[in-house]
Amino acid sequence: MTVFCVGYGYSAQALAGLLSPCGPRIIATARSPEKARELEAMGIEVILPEETAVASRIPEHANWLISAPPDDDGCPAFHRFGPYAHTARWIGYLSTTGVYGDLGGRWAFEWTPVNPQSEQGMRRVLAEVQWQSLSAPLHIFRLPGIYGPGRSAIERVKSGDARRIIKKGQVFSRVHVDDIASCLAASLDRPQPGGIFHPCDDEPAPPQDVIEYAARRLGLPVPPDIPYEEAGLSSMAQRFYSECKRVSNARTKSALGWLPKYSDYRTGLESIVSELSEQ
Repeated sequence: MTVFCVGYGYSAQALAGLLSPCGPRIIATARSPEKARELEAMGIEVILPEETAVASRIPEHANWLISAPPDDDGCPAFHRFGPYAHTARWIGYLSTTGVYGDLGGRWAFEWTPVNPQSEQGMRRVLAEVQWQSLSAPLHIFRLPGIYGPGRSAIERVKSGDARRIIKKGQVFSRVHVDDIASCLAASLDRPQPGGIFHPCDDEPAPPQDVIEYAARRLGLPVPPDIPYEEAGLSSMAQRFYSECKRVSNARTKSALGWLPKYSDYRTGLESIVSELSEQ
């Protein structure tokens, strides 16, 4: 198996780790010679997007994973690599549930119409449309809040950076990075071009509940409640709290035969605590 990663970040690394027993060939883009050397030291083949002979570097029938963020012009990977997408066996585009905008706590399903209400959400919709315009085996994965080792409430509580910001009725859906990887792997085994998928857990929850659970699990004081209006959030954080939705994964489970290993934030945080205790 060959996996061509445009962007080799948190989720792409998790997929590569999951597939590693199968010995996949991993090819990834790098934005600098320094990053290229880092990836090559990990045994990863590197493509610099500015290479003139980039087409000859992408194997035919490879599986593409696109995780590079969009900009005002949509997806940079689409502009650079889109002309060669017809050679791919499978293309997975990592998008976001932000494309649905604010649903007032209601459920977003895989067929819910997009209604972006932020600049980031509009960029994602543009990127999705760009990839959908191609005759290519595209699969779109709309991700909610991602957490995992090194990027969870456990680390934030331990560092003292965690805050319990209270906004009445606010809930978010989440996904452990390992469950993103297993969902992508399930799609690779059962390709369904044109599909929209929701890798997420089964229990949308208020953010303050997650922080409280992490603190109690670590035996540390629970951070005090901070009303949303008094939190002094950055504009980016305010946009995050401006959207409230629950994300359903029912169709994704049925279509791919996939189940999240971490079906709620508690099991996901427990796995992170266990990993830390083993270090």
